[in-house]
Amino acid sequence: MLTERDVEAVREHGIPEAELRRQLEFFQKPPAYAELDRPCTPGDGILTLDDETLERLIERAERSRASGRMSKFVPASGRASRMFHALQVLRGREQAPDDKEAAEAQACLRDVSRFAFAQELRKCIHDSGEDLDAMVRAGRYAEIAEFLLGPKGLGYAELPKALLGFHLSGEGSRTAFEEHLIEAASYVRDRSEVCRVHFTIPPDSRRRFEQMLAEAAPRHEQRLGVRFEVGFSAQKLSTDTAAVTPEGEVFRREDGRPLFWAGGHGALLDNLNSLKGDIVFIKNVDNVAPDKLKEQSRCYKLALAGMLIELEEKLHDLLARIYSKAADETALDDAMRFAQKRLMISKPAGWEGFTRELRRTYLIERLDRPLRVCGVVPNTGEAGGGPFWVHGQDGVTPQIVERASVSPDEKQKAVFAAATHFNPVDVVCALRDYLGEPFNLRRFQDQEAVFISEKSFEGKTVKVLEHPGLWNGGMARWITLFVEVPLWTFQPVKTLSDLLREGHRS
Repeated sequence: MLTERDVEAVREHGIPEAELRRQLEFFQKPPAYAELDRPCTPGDGILTLDDETLERLIERAERSRASGRMSKFVPASGRASRMFHALQVLRGREQAPDDKEAAEAQACLRDVSRFAFAQELRKCIHDSGEDLDAMVRAGRYAEIAEFLLGPKGLGYAELPKALLGFHLSGEGSRTAFEEHLIEAASYVRDRSEVCRVHFTIPPDSRRRFEQMLAEAAPRHEQRLGVRFEVGFSAQKLSTDTAAVTPEGEVFRREDGRPLFWAGGHGALLDNLNSLKGDIVFIKNVDNVAPDKLKEQSRCYKLALAGMLIELEEKLHDLLARIYSKAADETALDDAMRFAQKRLMISKPAGWEGFTRELRRTYLIERLDRPLRVCGVVPNTGEAGGGPFWVHGQDGVTPQIVERASVSPDEKQKAVFAAATHFNPVDVVCALRDYLGEPFNLRRFQDQEAVFISEKSFEGKTVKVLEHPGLWNGGMARWITLFVEVPLWTFQPVKTLSDLLREGHRS
């Protein structure tokens, strides 16, 4: 039950009351699991590119890149808490379930000189009258961790992951934020040498990001011959969601006001929607490679964009024809063939008996949607989602599905386990309709594809709702194609030790 005070707090937070009530209903009747049909595999839902096709698509993307249609969107709202969990164990700030995490942390600190932030850490420790190498030899790992993470040292525990030193280069340490700018310059800049990048950031970190941009951008602009246009936005308060007790009652703070929770990365759909972009690359902030892999990575980014643009041009031409009241059977048949052959959209049952107007209505509804091409990599056991054929309101369609959305039913678990490919969040999107107007992206999400998870607030367990994930439920009704890209294009950093992998070495 919502009290008058609850309703007032909801309005102040910017959440429509009807939306909050809808959210609360999910705690009484949890969302249904995704119904998997089969994994997408090469030749059955995943496209592969030969060398000739790769070159053609790159050339096609280069022409559109010059026109200024492209931009890059980087979800960078995450803190580095998971990345430093093992070190927090050493500091005594986290409870270790076993000795494995402590051993991992000690191994990282024995090799601390190999990290990009080592020089900065060394100076910080030297300024305090200590010597980093001597501390390593003496096994004073908890103290080193304190210097790295704590407020009297580098303070990495409180920084967004985007602002951590990721890689070494000839000019010194580079943050993930800088690496994304440099990478974008290779495939987003237009003929005027303008490169547009947007970062979603934690709401309390704008000053830090703007300071980093002011320090780093001039150096990279001069070296690369580019001008960065960088935007920042935070998750909107209006996308926060309800929190309830384990019994399903509205959770209230000590002052009696309801608790709201950030709505997960699915809330970033609003940020993406507000940009009103055209051709937009999306890539997670912790998946970025050093210079040695950038040129090869650029080729595959442009190839994905080239495929997207080829498909979009044909799609928009067909939509212009079938939107016309004079659309004849030839136009409708051409559109249906294209949908089947190139967009993996099945012909509906009974199509042959449809009237011309019913065919036209069906095609408009299925084709006048945002389009995305997603790079997928061979599955090597990374935690996360993958490409599957999924039953839904549009029939069986290709979707990205996370483990949390899969039923514990043994058959469904077996389908998920059979995935051959993984979603590295390497996506390029076409966000405008055939008239050149931006889509309202909220129209194409699956509002039922929410997540319920348990969190802790002031020592108490709460259940919170997360919006449909940005690249799964948030894009569930987009036209989606999967393309296999090489495994080396995926260089995630989930733990500190990941930065010691070969793919992150300069």
